[in-house]
Amino acid sequence: MSATEAYRAARDQLLELRGEHDRAVAQFRWPQLGERFNWAVDWFDAVGRGSDRPALVIVEEDGSSLERSYAEMVDRSDQVAAWLAARGVRRGDPVVLMLGNQVELWESMLAVMKLGALIMPTTTAVGPGDLQDRVSRGRARHVICNPVDTVKFEGIDAGVSRISVGPVPGWQDLHEAYAEPPRPVDHPGTAPDDPLLLYFTSGTTSRPKLVEHTQVSYPVGHLSTMYWLGLQPGDVHLNISSPGWAKHAWSCFFAPWIAEATVFVYNYARFDPAAVLDQIRSREVTSFCAPPTVWRMLINADLSGGPGRLREVIGAGEPLNPEVIEQVRRAWGLTIRDGFGQTETTAQVGNTPGSPVRPGSMGRPLPGVPVVLVDPVTGRRVEGQGEGEICLDLAAAPLPLMAGYRGDDRRNSEAMAGGFYHTGDVATRDEDGAITYVGRTDDVFKASDYKISPFELESVLIEHPAVAEAAVVPAPDPVRLAVPKAYVSLAPGHEPTRETALSILRHAREHLAPYQRVRRLEFAEMPKTISGKIRRVDLRAREQDLVAGAVQGQEWRDEQFPELRA
Repeated sequence: MSATEAYRAARDQLLELRGEHDRAVAQFRWPQLGERFNWAVDWFDAVGRGSDRPALVIVEEDGSSLERSYAEMVDRSDQVAAWLAARGVRRGDPVVLMLGNQVELWESMLAVMKLGALIMPTTTAVGPGDLQDRVSRGRARHVICNPVDTVKFEGIDAGVSRISVGPVPGWQDLHEAYAEPPRPVDHPGTAPDDPLLLYFTSGTTSRPKLVEHTQVSYPVGHLSTMYWLGLQPGDVHLNISSPGWAKHAWSCFFAPWIAEATVFVYNYARFDPAAVLDQIRSREVTSFCAPPTVWRMLINADLSGGPGRLREVIGAGEPLNPEVIEQVRRAWGLTIRDGFGQTETTAQVGNTPGSPVRPGSMGRPLPGVPVVLVDPVTGRRVEGQGEGEICLDLAAAPLPLMAGYRGDDRRNSEAMAGGFYHTGDVATRDEDGAITYVGRTDDVFKASDYKISPFELESVLIEHPAVAEAAVVPAPDPVRLAVPKAYVSLAPGHEPTRETALSILRHAREHLAPYQRVRRLEFAEMPKTISGKIRRVDLRAREQDLVAGAVQGQEWRDEQFPELRA
């Protein structure tokens, strides 16, 4: 059986087992691909050559659009690959791809892959300092970016070859590639364990880590993501994610094209819930994946127009609060299915199509992914019900796991200690195997000797109509050691007043156990990574600065409100 045939058989097995989670987990096995594998050649070209099925649709804010079939994407990526090869891109060369949601991004990813070179996806939001760090640590040999971003490379190693999507003095113009006659690219001979992707994490707690993925860990591993998303051939899939981050590759590249679905993209300068909903309905989108921030904005908009042809609605990026799920269910009759994964892996845990969704739970381990909970004190597996760190059992050789953190032996040793890959995330598991997120190991803290899960408190806080976003961190306290403090971003139409603070604190008191009581509150804009995740590490540091008098803040404390003691 060829690599293509083995891959297709594994894909088709998961399609057939849609809605049968237990059978899929019991029966699915990763495909045996032989000594060489290249997803762009062995899968994408194999299913795409000669196919007029839409592969990519990009709609701009002004209503203009671009559409490419699978066959056109095969030909265009062949052209780009030949052109890049003529300009020195070789197997094993790291190539920085710093592009937006534009057709050249997808063409370049396929082309670089076809040459056996390494893709280094990079967000256009990155600054010159971070860019220098990425080029240096990633040992980049080439860069592809838009003309507007070329200035960011002015102080960077001149040995890096420079390619622009459009004419720029001193840069080569990628558009010249389209003059090349489209000819099939020879297989680069890449082995399954050869490197393919270099991803920098978003850095919520420390300097971004450099994650290395192989020719199979993402390209094959995302079979689990396809199953979680519930994608089928012919679907139109919209994923809200920015290029440069792993989730974009998850849901705007690998998973939809594994399923032979259409990747649908809507470009906008500023997120407009009404406009996105209009695109979902008018473009007959069948599956929609978005982070919790987007879902919260959507439920504050008008959902009365219905879901159009949506069949699957998914939340990803951060845990999804139960209140958001319930509001969408009431409006559309559809249940948002949460899931869990990391840059270091594909989807690990998920509420899959047809499975009952428990409020707050992110589901069960996905087919082929050996998820276990490990007691962080003893280092032993937690059997049955219980709480522990989400880990992957290395004895099961988890295919979707990264090769490691490139050039960082210390972090690799820590991440793979004790025979497990450690995610750094804590969760509980119930009697039916459903896993519920508790928090990052760095974020969980003790108050009056009770363990506090920030996520649990935040889920209650955002049920209040005035709260758009919330982050709970420990605030130093002379009696209790620490007390829960909420940083709150307000929803439109609400002011940061005493009355608003009282209302939010009263809501928390009414819906949380006494030991979980939010005792302090501050209105603030959340510090975030450039991928949009809240940096609780900055908020924890701010609490220390407040104690030291290094910063000032408008803080509301529960003892300021006699009404709360009535």
